[in-house]
Amino acid sequence: MLGLPPDLKACRCHRHRPLQSAGMAPTSSLQLILPPSAAGTLPNHSPEMLFGSSPEPETLAVPPWFQYLDYIYLNAGIMPNPHISFKAFISGLFSRKAVHMLSTAEGLLHQEDKVTVDGMQEVFETNLFGHFVLVRQLEPLLCCSEKPSLLIWTSSANARRCAFSLDDYQHKKGKEAYSSSKYATDLTSLALNRHFNKQNLYSSVVCPGIVTTNLTYGIMPCFIWKLLMPILWLIRLVTKTYTLTPHNGSEAHIWLFKQKPESLNGLMKYHSCTTFGGNNYVDPRKMDVDDETAKKLYQKLLELEKQLLARTNGPISTK
Repeated sequence: MLGLPPDLKACRCHRHRPLQSAGMAPTSSLQLILPPSAAGTLPNHSPEMLFGSSPEPETLAVPPWFQYLDYIYLNAGIMPNPHISFKAFISGLFSRKAVHMLSTAEGLLHQEDKVTVDGMQEVFETNLFGHFVLVRQLEPLLCCSEKPSLLIWTSSANARRCAFSLDDYQHKKGKEAYSSSKYATDLTSLALNRHFNKQNLYSSVVCPGIVTTNLTYGIMPCFIWKLLMPILWLIRLVTKTYTLTPHNGSEAHIWLFKQKPESLNGLMKYHSCTTFGGNNYVDPRKMDVDDETAKKLYQKLLELEKQLLARTNGPISTK
């Protein structure tokens, strides 16, 4: 959905309504809010769904009256077939790293990834690469001298350097594809800032915290999460990232919308936090990333994009 009223700038839209039916007039400004099924998740939709099915597709067929984009929330993500390592949980629970383990799920979650019809790893393609291609195709509307634009990526506290490798950036060989893809997201955001800040495009990363959604219901059934809720509330005494509800988890997303993009620190991840009493706030934390790794990953993503667009006859950016 490309046009929405001003009061719907920081949400995930689950319904598609034509611009005309919303009673909206053309405008030079655009808040782009992507539904889960249109956020560049190439494994679930063929590349033709992203670029159009005509032999010479226009860049996402964006209506010509849109001159620039203000914000894009890049939020789609999957964690297929997650398994909890109870051995690691028990071991970590009685160690000095218990709080860290509870707040990041480090070493606890393993996933069974698979290869998509595009020949890529599903988690990588869904959580990162589809978004990357989308951003690249929207560069003409994002890199605008009139006013700054902001990309807001949903990352995770589970994003860990040790789960990621440049030699295996799609995570074909490991069992922590989700952690790897989220760390790659952090690196990509940094690289985009280095490349495009001078063109008025900025990128920030948020962590919604531990939220009970369909993603976490894949780890344990919904009723178990509900039974554990009193314990999860108590954990807030030692770590404030147990936001638990989507409303609380979106605190950082809303907060970023209210900031000036140029004032944000591209090395920070903005965490949604909730106190034991239920008050929400944003906690900026420095990411464990470096420019050299970010630069190398960015080049690999560019090459992969070129290969994909060559196969789908999509428009190739020269930037």
